[in-house]
Amino acid sequence: MPTKRPQLANGEIYHIVIRTMEGLKLFRNEKDYLRMIHDLFVFNNRVSTSSSYRNTINKSGLDPDLLPRKNQIRRRLLVEILAFCLMPNHVHLLVRQLQDNGISKFMQKIGAGYGGYYNKKYKRNGHLFQGKYRIVHIKNDKQLITIFVYIHTNPTAILVPYWKERGIKGRDLKKIIKFLENYRWSSYSDYLGNKIFPSVTSREFLTETVGGIKGARRFVNDWLQFKKEIADLDKIALE
Repeated sequence: MPTKRPQLANGEIYHIVIRTMEGLKLFRNEKDYLRMIHDLFVFNNRVSTSSSYRNTINKSGLDPDLLPRKNQIRRRLLVEILAFCLMPNHVHLLVRQLQDNGISKFMQKIGAGYGGYYNKKYKRNGHLFQGKYRIVHIKNDKQLITIFVYIHTNPTAILVPYWKERGIKGRDLKKIIKFLENYRWSSYSDYLGNKIFPSVTSREFLTETVGGIKGARRFVNDWLQFKKEIADLDKIALE
């Protein structure tokens, strides 16, 4: 029986998962990942933006600040992006709604913007994303920390498929921890004090909730090592 979708309210926090149709690969190369990072920043704006993709890209990749400071001041955020993770065929977002219908408007922009870019680049037609994105209302700090861990440990599956079912062998733990801390396409590295894409997320609230850099690292590493409540983690994160 499908889970009832929560009512969206300003000031509330939600975990969102968007997946491609029929398992399509969402990101085929670095430029695709960079485009989604760009879209997460630029489309999170109540005011229509005329900024073009090429204006936010420099020769070395994506400008860490994404847009000039003067343009950031004019932005009227639809949501606060608290955390994110880009995976090969899906995206995790942890957001707080700021404007009425902010999440809906933001997700529509992402679907149309990245979907249009992808279809044009790869010469395809039709919807890129599944009809309804999965969304879960975060109701307390325990659930919030669980989602923080869930989102930022997701890339483990790139190194160790089916790791949740099979567990992590001792010799792989250090390798996985290093991989997660250096995974460019999530907000975890920014939470550890590295400036990868600092303008995309608002980290003050969650940083305080998890206990700073040491707390963020401890929650993630302890869960990887001891596999705490692994069955409950998926339930809390996705239902």
